[in-house]
Amino acid sequence: MERNTPTIPAETARHVLAVFNRGGYPPGRFGLQLLQLIAGADQDNLARLAEAFPTEVEAVRMAQYDEDGIARLQAIANGQAAA
Repeated sequence: MERNTPTIPAETARHVLAVFNRGGYPPGRFGLQLLQLIAGADQDNLARLAEAFPTEVEAVRMAQYDEDGIARLQAIANGQAAA
């Protein structure tokens, strides 16, 4: 089964990078709390969050689990790549 990966906007990449202290700029209060919630969610709740916030969940997943996730998010944030 293929996974449908959403396209991550540059702004989302910047917000996720800020939450992980890797550059970017911080989101507003709701965005910060949402990204922190996603980062700490178990698999069941993460699936529920992905239904409503697919790009945010994918960006956090990249930052947490992909070997080159931070570098990819930095490239997206700087307009050098699309995800």
